[in-house]
Amino acid sequence: MKTIAVIGLGRFGFYIAKSLSRLDVNVIAVDNDEKRIQEISEYVDDAYIVDSINKQALEEIGVYNLDTVIVSIGENIEASILTVMALKDLNNKRIIAKAINSTHGEILTKIGAFKVIYPEKIAGRMLVKKLIDNMSVEEIDVSNTIKMIKLVANENFIYKKISEIESEFKNLKIISYKTDDIWRMEINPSHQVKKDDILVFLGESKHIKDFYKKI
Repeated sequence: MKTIAVIGLGRFGFYIAKSLSRLDVNVIAVDNDEKRIQEISEYVDDAYIVDSINKQALEEIGVYNLDTVIVSIGENIEASILTVMALKDLNNKRIIAKAINSTHGEILTKIGAFKVIYPEKIAGRMLVKKLIDNMSVEEIDVSNTIKMIKLVANENFIYKKISEIESEFKNLKIISYKTDDIWRMEINPSHQVKKDDILVFLGESKHIKDFYKKI
């Protein structure tokens, strides 16, 4: 089973860690806030209260030699930079780091981040595209290998149960859906999709083309 570490459990990091836990992925969740660790412990097996700039502490909890680590530290730019440096020293390969501005992102790239993401910019672009194009399908890169797809249910999904849809699209997971104007985070496998329901899928990028072909 693949292991991915998520460091920093603000809204973005928490959502990523929770969503990854529904896939065939072992998640190591890390934060220095005890309350956030308690909350994420409902969804992941490995959650640790750790100062992520402490290289020895990261190594002790298994955050070394990993293929992918996601750094989602918020406003503390110094902690974000020092964390990426520690992760590089521990031979983690793909470090995907959240940045809050372009300068922060440039520094992260220079010290070895494999990919820098700007969640606020991505959300803004998605909103603009929706307002201008009235798109029924939206796509976001969660990492270099994982995508999230949000779509309005069409004839391929209407009248099917969530369990039937997940059985048909085995490589993708439904992580949320909106029905009767209410967003549901707890997935009810027996829910029968209705017209204009909104579905949010999470899965590996390599499976997305086949998904689009089917729908």
